[in-house]
Parts: sequence; C-alpha cells; structure tokens
Amino acid sequence: MLLTRRTQFPQSFWVLFTGTFLNRFGGFVSVFLVLYLTSKGYTAAQAGMAAGVYGIGSLGASFLGGHLADRLGRRWTIIFSMFSSAAIMLALSQAPTLLLIILLTGLAGLTTELYRPASSALVADLVLPEQRVSAFAWYRLAVNLGFAIGSTVAGLLASRFFLLFLGDALTSFTFGLLALFALPRGEHGSTDREMEQTGLWVALRGDHRYLLFLLGSTLITFIYFQNLSTFALQVHADGLSSTVYGLLLSVNGGVIICLELPFSVITRKFPAQPAIAVGWLLIALGFGLTAVASTFPLLVITVVIWTMGEMVHAPVSAAYVANLAPRHLRGRYQGIRGLVRSAGMILGPMLGTVIFSWNAAGLWLFCGVIGLLAALLVLFSGKLPMSHSGRYGSYETLPDVELHHSQGENIE
Repeated sequence: MLLTRRTQFPQSFWVLFTGTFLNRFGGFVSVFLVLYLTSKGYTAAQAGMAAGVYGIGSLGASFLGGHLADRLGRRWTIIFSMFSSAAIMLALSQAPTLLLIILLTGLAGLTTELYRPASSALVADLVLPEQRVSAFAWYRLAVNLGFAIGSTVAGLLASRFFLLFLGDALTSFTFGLLALFALPRGEHGSTDREMEQTGLWVALRGDHRYLLFLLGSTLITFIYFQNLSTFALQVHADGLSSTVYGLLLSVNGGVIICLELPFSVITRKFPAQPAIAVGWLLIALGFGLTAVASTFPLLVITVVIWTMGEMVHAPVSAAYVANLAPRHLRGRYQGIRGLVRSAGMILGPMLGTVIFSWNAAGLWLFCGVIGLLAALLVLFSGKLPMSHSGRYGSYETLPDVELHHSQGENIE
C-alpha cells in the first residue's frame, strides 16, 4: 500500500525528498558547533552564546523564508538558501575571532533554515490535497533519516572539524544544484493584485482556525522540547546515566523512521482537527507520565507514547496548515508555523528548567494539563465557521480549483 501511494507522487516531489535528505544528512555543524568552539579554546559560555545566535537566525528564517517563498518563489528560495548556506559554512570554518564567529553563526542559522517554509509549501503545491498527509510523512522521513545517519557520520568525523564544515557546505550546494536544475519552474510568487486582495495580516485576522491552531502548537512545542532539556535532568534524577538518555532519544527516532509512514495511511482518513487533537493528547500523556516513571522500561513507555503523538499529529498538522492557507500565502503560513516551533525550542527548555528546579513532578503534570488545553483548542476550532482563508479542515472535500495547482503550476 505504501509503495502504491509513493508512486503517485510526481517526480519533482522525489527531487525535493532527495535534496532534503542530503541537506539534513550534512547538517553537521549545528550539532557539533559547541564542541568545535570549545576545541578552539573558547569557554562554554561563549560557545553557548554562539549556539543561541544560531537559534535566533533560525527564528528569522521561518518568517523571511515564508515571505520569500510566496514572493520570490519556492524554487528560488531553496536555491538561495542552499548556495548561501554553503558559502557561510565555509566562511565560518575560517573565522578568526569570536565576534565574526557569532555573526557568521547567526547568518548560518538564517540561511540554513531559510528553505524550510518554501519546501513545506512546495510539498503542498506538488501533490493532490488528499495526498498531503502521506506526502508530509515522506518529507519528514527524509528529514529524520538524514539527521539520524548524518549525526552518526558526523560523530566519526568530529575529530577533524573542517571536514564537518566542508561536508555541510557540499550537501547544501548539492541540494542547491538539484533545485536549480530539477525542481519545476513557474511564476515568481504572488502578484501585487493578489496581495492587495488578501494580505497576510488581513488573512490572519479572519482565520480563527489557524490562530487557535498556532496557540495550541505553542503549548505543544513547549511540552515537546522538554525532551532536549528537562527530560535529561529527569533521567539523571532517576539515577540513570547519560547513555540511557541517549538510548531513550534513539527510541524516538527509531519509532518515527519505522512507523510514521504506516501511521499516515491511517491518519489521512480522519478529519484534521480530531487527528491533531489525538496526537497532542498522546504527547501530553507521554510527558505527563514522566512524573511517575522512574525506571528505564517505564521511561521507554513514556517515550513511545509521546512519539506516537508526534507521528499522528505532525504530518496532519503540516497538511492542515497547507489546506487552510490561501494559495498565495501558503509559504508564509508554513513559515509562521515554523516560527512557533523555533520559539518552542527556545522557550521550552528555558521555562521548563525553571519549573523543574522548583518542582520536577509539577513540571510533568503541568505539561499534561497544557497539552489537554491545546487539544481542546484545536477541537473547538473545528466548530468555528470557515473564514475566507481557512477554508478546509479535512482532505476529502477540496474543490477542483486546488487540483490544477497541485500538479506543478505556478510553483516557482
């Protein structure tokens, strides 16, 4: 069944899949940036500052990338992102001072992540609306598989840091070439008339479904990114080692790689809001149960639960946003969704560690409560009337006007 559905996607989708895999495979520098800087004699605080600036750059990339995807075009945004990222990575490897390193690190975060809204919008452009959940599941497979394999390779190269920068630059450059020569051409973004008729802020003010989804997503990203901060602290508090923490994170990645595609075959058959709500509830349950899980087997169960939630909601959420967005704002809708995720990566660990230091069990119970609130928000949004921009809440009742665009027209 998966093979049959896979072959229904156009060739351009598989070009994007391949380029995304290569890009994530070569994402070495962001993973080993702190180790690279400390090896050059900088303090942990200075290295952490540079890593934080990378995150700030990625925040800007979410919004700017969405804007460029709609105005400049998906293809040219990806090309610019990849070629500029390759150049910045090579320059960063030769930066002689901390100030220049910090500046180039911020630019690296901006240019490396700039392609994401354009790629997400392009996935929606290339496939039929009813295929979007499955398509985004395949797209996430490229991201997760590339990162998993790339991190392993990077670990083998970590003693020779220049190779990490060179590999990152080469994979970005290769993706840029694929985009330049193999992604479809089309019109250059939206027309001024379209923008005058339905600007971004006008669309957002009237799109209550999308706004409630964003609010719920903010709560869920706060919960989810505890896995990179307070979850490690909880593992140590339970008397377990850092190796156990690494194994638990590998459970998350392994389950996603093996099971997300089969899950998408099921979830695509259900209306979007209930499917997203179920996924968010599973994330809330998994992290909430961390309060009472104190052994490795019990922690594995919690990880499997919140990983199931991720597999249920993530492809559906991406398709849901694509279906809500007006065609000429599709990149910016995906960009704002990415902005929420980036903010969660910053605020989740920051606020989570404060709550954890006050009351560890209270943090996990708090995660359960706000996860329930997020699920109620997205379920409630399903009862709201459709706005001019938020037209569709499922994948079966889309008008033909969307279909010609999904076959590759007007997607430059």
